[in-house]
Amino acid sequence: MNTILVGRTAPHFTAKAVVKGLIVDEFSLRDFLGKYVLFFFYPLDFTFVCPTELHAFQEKLPEFEKRGAQVVGCSVDSWFTHQAWLNTPKTKGGIEGVEYPLVSDLNKHIARNYQVLKEDEGIAYRGLFLIDKQGIVRHQLINDLPLGRSVDEALRMLDALAFFEKNGEVCPANWKEGAKGMKPTADGLVKYFN
Repeated sequence: MNTILVGRTAPHFTAKAVVKGLIVDEFSLRDFLGKYVLFFFYPLDFTFVCPTELHAFQEKLPEFEKRGAQVVGCSVDSWFTHQAWLNTPKTKGGIEGVEYPLVSDLNKHIARNYQVLKEDEGIAYRGLFLIDKQGIVRHQLINDLPLGRSVDEALRMLDALAFFEKNGEVCPANWKEGAKGMKPTADGLVKYFN
């Protein structure tokens, strides 16, 4: 099975989700066409690394919104479990205060379609997908269960994609917002190094 989704249309789904504490029966990423989407999977609600990631994405949510990006989380838990976790204070291991949508993948179809399902445990690896305004996956990163993600790196990749789309220049290694890009030609590479 091909695990590379980059360059392909993000797999479509309609599922239940919790958005700002309310259950939404038909949530779809298609509703965000025209915006960037940062779609990420986490293994389970009420676990240990997961709340640190969900709070980290919430803390940087204004930065994603400033860039026209929607953050969406997903796990194999039910919408009721998502809601209960959202109602649990941070000091007790909860994610109270998280405002972006949390999708319920109870039947595991979404994780399977995004090729992040850890079949032997029935949970998702820490998959992260940057989807462009046309619904195409432009970046993916999949971490093993004990390895938390860098939200700053997710923002850097979003900035790099926006820079490329705006300027037609590619982003060299360790590129950050404000740094120079380069034309994707042999001459562009020479000019970059000079």
